[in-house]
Amino acid sequence: MPGRRLAGTVMVETKKLMRALAGEVQAVPPVWLMRQAGRYLPEYKATRARAGDFLSLCYTPELAAEVTLQPIRRYGFDAAILFADILLVPQALGADLWFVTGEGPRLSTVTSRADFDALKPADAIHETLAPVYETVRILTRELPDETALIGFAGAPWTVATYMTAGRGTPDQAPAHALREGEPAVFDALMARLTEATIDYLSMQIEAGAEVVKLFDSWAGSLKGEAFARYALEPAKTIIGAVKAKHPEIPVIAFPREAGERYVGFAKATGADCVALDNSVSAEWAAENVQVDGCVQGNLDPRHMVTGGQPLIDETKRIKAAFSKGPHIFNLGHGITPEADPENVHAMLEAIRG
Repeated sequence: MPGRRLAGTVMVETKKLMRALAGEVQAVPPVWLMRQAGRYLPEYKATRARAGDFLSLCYTPELAAEVTLQPIRRYGFDAAILFADILLVPQALGADLWFVTGEGPRLSTVTSRADFDALKPADAIHETLAPVYETVRILTRELPDETALIGFAGAPWTVATYMTAGRGTPDQAPAHALREGEPAVFDALMARLTEATIDYLSMQIEAGAEVVKLFDSWAGSLKGEAFARYALEPAKTIIGAVKAKHPEIPVIAFPREAGERYVGFAKATGADCVALDNSVSAEWAAENVQVDGCVQGNLDPRHMVTGGQPLIDETKRIKAAFSKGPHIFNLGHGITPEADPENVHAMLEAIRG
């Protein structure tokens, strides 16, 4: 069985990421990077050019698998994360989606009951997303035995912020306006996204994903009771439903910029690991978050651009801070297009020695 070996009559997990998610403390933590298959790599740029446009890259399984594999070949990360995009789910629900070069995604908006009623039911997403599942199947065959495969989805709140604004926004104001001004419409949208996310992650698991991650990139803009209602509760519902179907599959939750609300998030939602952004210190997180189990993070992505001794020092500091509990080394957010690929090698050397 890939990633496992026999020890007497017991199957022993050999994948470092899976061992961390099971609570094992390792002298050298497993490491992967958010957006590790991306625009900082020349081989990605070449494959992206072959695809013609970003969505074609996402929906061509052979090419999506290729860019997923590229950073594994180059760096030997302990995990590969499926190459896709969080906005494929709203597209599968019937939203128009396109990407503007240099500016990012654009979507048709949901700002009224009529807009919501035009969306497809959650169980209609799979025809559109079938190529994503095929990408997962290819990766299960092509990845090295020691490399874990992570599937993912955007959390409902974050996806809803794009669907209400039609694009990314600095403060998620359109989503806040809709949840306050038309709560019934917004709650219906959140419920539809929650159901679709459960189905989407479950299908990734059935195709071969060994871990799934829930990205709530804009959770930090939710304050007070809104955080509990729109970030914590949907995560709890999704994780509970996924684990009811696939109890052996660990889930990583990333409520980015949650701050003090990282504390207790794993216990409240059932997540096996909480990913941390770089706005909190590793020392604080070790004392307040890692006490509940595995944490992931949290090097500032800017170090991948600037490099040098500060990169080495900060990498070693984070590794040391989390050394007494289960830890997956990662960035506090995605690696940026300006990153120097050689800085990734330097980071890995600092982690692995």
